[in-house]
Amino acid sequence: METPARLPAKVFSSSCATRVLFDQLADKWSMMILTVLHDGPHRFNAIMRRIEGITQKALTHCLRRLERNGMVERRVLPTSPVGVEYHLTPLGDSLLKPVRALYGWMLNHLDEVEAARVAYEARTAVVASGGPQSPEPQEA
Repeated sequence: METPARLPAKVFSSSCATRVLFDQLADKWSMMILTVLHDGPHRFNAIMRRIEGITQKALTHCLRRLERNGMVERRVLPTSPVGVEYHLTPLGDSLLKPVRALYGWMLNHLDEVEAARVAYEARTAVVASGGPQSPEPQEA
């Protein structure tokens, strides 16, 4: 499916279904989970070990959301005790190309972003100390 050259005017309306989907797929944990599962099926604890800082609650919530949206499939393993593993569906696998593109963009532009952050912090520190203020951005 081709991406439209220009997005429809109502694309950000509150009733647009893509708005909810974007919120559910574009968060940091979802992106990381999808990337981890690209290697193949993983059990819950294996995913937790690969994603530093994610809590059990956040991982559970995110996996359920990804499963509900058709990106991930949960499979119960006939082991003792019963185990569960998660793997990408074909739909979830199709999302990896844009995720990788975004990650590549971040890697390529990280120095520029960091420089912008440093410049911003320097400007706001001057303003906070009572120094010169820059005009507020104008709306178009």
